[in-house]
Amino acid sequence: MTTPQAPDASGFDAFAQAFRRHAAGVAIITALTPDGRPVGFTATSLASLAAEPPLATFNMARTASSWPAIEHTDHVAIHILGERQFGVAQILAGDNAKRFDGDHWEPGPHGLPIIRDVPAWMVGRIVARTPVAGNAMIAVQITEGALGAPDEPLTYHERAYRALGAPLR
Repeated sequence: MTTPQAPDASGFDAFAQAFRRHAAGVAIITALTPDGRPVGFTATSLASLAAEPPLATFNMARTASSWPAIEHTDHVAIHILGERQFGVAQILAGDNAKRFDGDHWEPGPHGLPIIRDVPAWMVGRIVARTPVAGNAMIAVQITEGALGAPDEPLTYHERAYRALGAPLR
């Protein structure tokens, strides 16, 4: 049995390839612009920061089309996606002018766009925006939310959305 030869990569190329190999859950972050228009994007950087008080974090590029809204708003909605939301994940990762065309969302707390039929959603108040290079780490204190129907997780790995296989024993 031979081991496949690893690609020759170093520096940034190795960093990028390594994180492509790191499977991550997919979330959608939504907010409102100062004039009340919905914005949102898919995120694989969502993480739990603390249980008491309930805090979550996500990261984003400050060049992203949604950054001006995140930079100037107090509240965001965080949506945990399952396999059922594969199509919605594609929409929110696509053309920013079309992300809220259709009936996949509804207004929720603070008027925030809430994605329909997700396994879980949370609304929170942004408590920190930390700039790092051309990016930002955002910390959110969760104030409310709800659980939807259970679903298998939607993941992102090697530049593709994926579903998990059978549990390991």
